[in-house]
Amino acid sequence: MGNDDRSRIAKEFRGFVAAAAAAPSPLYAELSAAVAEDDVVLDFLLDLPGPKQQPMLLFGAIAFLDGPPAGPDQLHSVIRDDGDRIREVMLSRFTQTNEPARCAALLAALGDTEGPVGLVEVGSSAGLCLYPDRYSYEFDGRPVGARSAVHVVTTTSGGVPVPDRLPQVSARIGVDQNPLDPADPDDRAWLRALIWPGPNAAHRLERLDAAAGIAAGEPATVLTGDLIDQLPEALDRLPPDCTPVVFHTAVLAYLERTRREEFVALVKSLGVRWVAQEAAGIVPGIDRDLAGAESFVLSVDGRPVAVTAPHGGRIDWL
Repeated sequence: MGNDDRSRIAKEFRGFVAAAAAAPSPLYAELSAAVAEDDVVLDFLLDLPGPKQQPMLLFGAIAFLDGPPAGPDQLHSVIRDDGDRIREVMLSRFTQTNEPARCAALLAALGDTEGPVGLVEVGSSAGLCLYPDRYSYEFDGRPVGARSAVHVVTTTSGGVPVPDRLPQVSARIGVDQNPLDPADPDDRAWLRALIWPGPNAAHRLERLDAAAGIAAGEPATVLTGDLIDQLPEALDRLPPDCTPVVFHTAVLAYLERTRREEFVALVKSLGVRWVAQEAAGIVPGIDRDLAGAESFVLSVDGRPVAVTAPHGGRIDWL
C-alpha cells in the first residue's frame, strides 16, 4: 500500500474529529487528529484490511484491552508496544455500537401504528434496540411508559409525534453477520468499549448494562448472516397478526452502494413498515443535505421525517 492509502486513512481520521467533538468526546476528537499525523499509527493501520481501518474499531480495541489512552502520546506508545494484541482484537471484532437511547426515535416513528408490531432489526448487534416496549421515555419532560431500568430522556423540536403509550411487540428478530450475546461477559465488555469517553459516557454505560440485562432475560430470535439474504426468512418468522417493522441504525454505511440499493429495493417490495436511522446520504433516495456529519436522518418508508442525534437524546422533526 502506498501514499494514497495513507492519505485516505489520515483523511478518514480527520473527518472523524467533528463527529467525536459533537458526541461529545473531546478525547476521541484529539486522538483522531493525532492519528492523522502519526506515522507509527498510520503504518499499523496500513497493515490491516481496509474495512478494519476505522477510527472506532481502533479506539474500541484499545479501550477493550486496557481502557482508552489518556492522550496522543499514550496512543502512540500502546500501538508501538502492544500492537499485536490490538491487531488481534481488531481482526476478530467489528464496530457494533448498540445504543438503546436510539429507541426514542423508533418510538416516534411507530407512533401511528395500530395493533401489535413484529420487529426485525438488521445489523442488530446485541439486539438492545429490539426492546422499545421494555424501556421508559421522557420527551421534553413528558413521560411515556412505566419507569424502567432503561430510561431514555429526549429533547425535541418541530412537533415530534410523541405516542401516548408504548408499542405492543409480538416478536423480536435480529439479523447480524456477527451477532453479540447480551448475556456473554466478553460481548458486553466489547459493547462497553465502543462507548465514547466523555461527559455522557457514565449514563450510556449504565443504560447499556441495564438494557443488556433486559435482553439477556428475554432473548430475541437472532439470524446470523447477510441482511439481504436473511431478511425474507426473518419476516417469515413473524406471527401473522402483527405489523411487520424492519428497522436499522448506522448499518448501511458498512455496505457498498450497490448493496444499499439492493437492500432498499428489497425492503420496499416486501410491504412492511421500514424505519431507518442513518447518516445523511447513506440511504439511497434520502438527500445528503438534510443533516450534518454529526447527525442521523430518521426516515419512515423511505421518507425523511426527522434529524436525530447518533447516540440518542435529540429528535428534530422535519
